Amino acid sequence: MSDLDKLVRPNVLSLTPYSCARDEFQGNEGIFLDANENPFGTLNRYPDPYQKELKNVISNIKGVPAKNIFLGNGSDEIIDLCFRIFCRPGTDRALTFTPTYGMYEVSAAVNDVGIIKLPLNKNFQIDIDTLNPFFSDENLKLILICSPNNPTGNCMNRAGLETILARFNGIVLLDEAYNDFADEPSFTDEISRYPNLIVMQTFSKAYGMASVRVGMAFANHGIIRYFNKMKPPYNISTVNQKTVLQNLKKQKRLKEQVSKIKDERMRLAENLKNLSFVKHVYPSDANFLLVQVSDAGYIYNYLIERKIIVRNRSSIINNCLRITVGTKTENNKLMNALEKIKI
Repeated sequence: MSDLDKLVRPNVLSLTPYSCARDEFQGNEGIFLDANENPFGTLNRYPDPYQKELKNVISNIKGVPAKNIFLGNGSDEIIDLCFRIFCRPGTDRALTFTPTYGMYEVSAAVNDVGIIKLPLNKNFQIDIDTLNPFFSDENLKLILICSPNNPTGNCMNRAGLETILARFNGIVLLDEAYNDFADEPSFTDEISRYPNLIVMQTFSKAYGMASVRVGMAFANHGIIRYFNKMKPPYNISTVNQKTVLQNLKKQKRLKEQVSKIKDERMRLAENLKNLSFVKHVYPSDANFLLVQVSDAGYIYNYLIERKIIVRNRSSIINNCLRITVGTKTENNKLMNALEKIKI
């Protein structure tokens, strides 16, 4: 049994996955009478269950072998699979750092897995010393880290992440949903160095395809095999696979849009700092800004009345709004509205 197998739930180890028709015959031509499909129509055939064409294109763009790529029905499916594969309900635990993306805690609760929440320091960085007691916890199977972090916007210190990967005997899920907006390099180049690392990215942010719900996981082949073993047989529709493939041909447009968003992020941050009720604009490596204000509730409702919707994050960070960077026109409308506020 490998070290990875020791981390996997016993029922997953023994599971015989469902074998669909497209597992047994993988050709593209012929008279298909094997999957009980309707012979009429243009959307009548089941999709490729392993998204081979799409993975090959992603492989060329990301520089990661296709065998090390898993595609999920959004990043949420990948998060859920991490709990289902590695954490025994009612026994094992996961750990994350707050404030962060709320789906980690929700997925833990859905899977009956206890979650340890360690606070980030005042700079929204991980304090490695607080982790020391947990490295020897045999029931701690999964650490989830968002970098750049949501809602704080900052990248986590790379040396700290490498320390966690080197010292932790369980699985580390590194959520890089916003990495395209950061200057820090991705950890996808490190999956061969750290066999316990899963790097998660998405087509929802920089690629502008939130509605197609396709997330990416990059990891060693052993982890990918378990993802494929546990996923539903046809988790990514043909329509969504083709949509992503078409958009991946537009890499120049993607880079131009990311550059515009980063420029607007900088301009918006500078303009917000000039408002009397803005206490602090946190540095951001993402496509949003976390802004501390004097009265978040009032400002949020004021903007709603003018049909400008931001996110009130005061429940987790006192008097903070999270503002997504929009187009130049949208950002100008936001600033025009904010400049009229008298507090």
